Amino acid sequence: MKKLIAAAILAAAAPLVSAADYTFDKVHTQILFSVSHMGFSNSNGAFVDFDGSFSFDEKDYSKSKVEVTIDTKSIDMNDATWNDHMMSEKWFNVAKFPTMMFKSKSVKKTGDKMFDVMGDLTLKGVTKSVTLKTKLNKVGTQMGKEKAGFSATATIDRTTFGMDTFAPMIGAEIPIRIEVEGVKK
Repeated sequence: MKKLIAAAILAAAAPLVSAADYTFDKVHTQILFSVSHMGFSNSNGAFVDFDGSFSFDEKDYSKSKVEVTIDTKSIDMNDATWNDHMMSEKWFNVAKFPTMMFKSKSVKKTGDKMFDVMGDLTLKGVTKSVTLKTKLNKVGTQMGKEKAGFSATATIDRTTFGMDTFAPMIGAEIPIRIEVEGVKK
């Protein structure tokens, strides 16, 4: 009888389980982008200094959320001249806007292990809605730590954030790819 009561209590409590909280495993998280260089090539870059966290509910994606802050002066275009240009007033203006931020507003499941993360991206003091098309890669344990990993993509129009220098010769549409691995708190 005690086992039956205990099982009933556990079953009743199960729906009360909420999203698990994670911090970014920065070694295994990347924020990547590319920009067309006059149609000749696509230059790739990354932001290498950022911090963030997320909550993820594998049973109900809509209870999930994410927040990330990116240090704009951490831009790395694999070339010192490119990096200097990108940090200048004409581009990211890192002296005036040292960070950009993404904060989710809602999450909607779109398929098996697929979901959209809708949120606000603030860049150069301008906030715009952005949707991250996201794939759950894996939730599991690695070396005794509970982890969750995702891949996300989006495309933003940089000119809507006041970054219109040389557009459209230097691409206005910026594809973004984010690889996130989080460690459960």
